[in-house]
Amino acid sequence: MRWQDSQPPFLTMVILKTERLILRMFRESDAEAYAAICADPEVMRYLGDGRVLSTPEAWRHMAFLLGHWMLLGYGHFAAEEKSTGRLVGRIGFLNPAGWPGFELGWTLGREFWGRGYASEAARRALSYAFEDLDRDHVISLIYPDNKPSIKVAERLGEKLEGKTELFGKEVLIYGIDRAGWQAETK
Repeated sequence: MRWQDSQPPFLTMVILKTERLILRMFRESDAEAYAAICADPEVMRYLGDGRVLSTPEAWRHMAFLLGHWMLLGYGHFAAEEKSTGRLVGRIGFLNPAGWPGFELGWTLGREFWGRGYASEAARRALSYAFEDLDRDHVISLIYPDNKPSIKVAERLGEKLEGKTELFGKEVLIYGIDRAGWQAETK
């Protein structure tokens, strides 16, 4: 749902919690840690055009993520580790103009890979999408070689629905509808 020629939706500070993470809006104090994540070639190789971001570019990307919240009323959360307060990465929703659909995505700093954080946070975000945002269908766009993200999507109950092109590269469309999600949560 997009607003046109009206006021943007009232921006509510949404905070979601999991056993080990707090999903919250980005803050300026996240900029240094976010820039470090975006400067890692291994983290960035399956995102966008695959290139790392400079510190100013990472800051602008963080501003884009916050702007998405302002314009559409949802977006990516900063994922914070409860036990340390450290920024783990980002997890949440994208659907800017021209996007293939309402997407759930995740990006974690490399030091946090393999701990189950992506699945844990994405599961909570998926619940938020269906229960609070009243979505009927959620997709995840994943590069074919990104096997760890494919495994996360499959753990969530997402199924391969097709392919599309983003940034000049083919990506897989994984998706789940409300009925499939309800079956997964039983």
